[in-house]
Amino acid sequence: MTTTPEHDARIAKMTFSSVWPHYVTKVEKKGRTIDELYQVIEWLTGFDKEKLEELIERKVTFEVFFDEANLNPNADLITGVICGYRVEEIENQLTRKTRYLDKLVDELAKGKKMEKILREPKNK
Repeated sequence: MTTTPEHDARIAKMTFSSVWPHYVTKVEKKGRTIDELYQVIEWLTGFDKEKLEELIERKVTFEVFFDEANLNPNADLITGVICGYRVEEIENQLTRKTRYLDKLVDELAKGKKMEKILREPKNK
């Protein structure tokens, strides 16, 4: 799925710190915890709580955020529609990674079990 260059540029320049409070509000309003939010973000990016707080303090853009991230090798298992886009079909890599994050936060807020959100393999 092709996004517009303007859309991709807007996401690249958006700061993570501007979106963070919305993530927190979304999950807490649905009865999930900020610790679960940290867990989901760490799974995707490799950022622990301290590193995430540093990135928020630095007001990094999503471009810098994902440049510094160590993306989980199972991130490509994140599929579905978020913000009107099917994440697995987004061609721009930065936009796809940002939508991966949005999708995980959405799944957390919707009450999905953590092992499903974190794409853990089924027990054999």
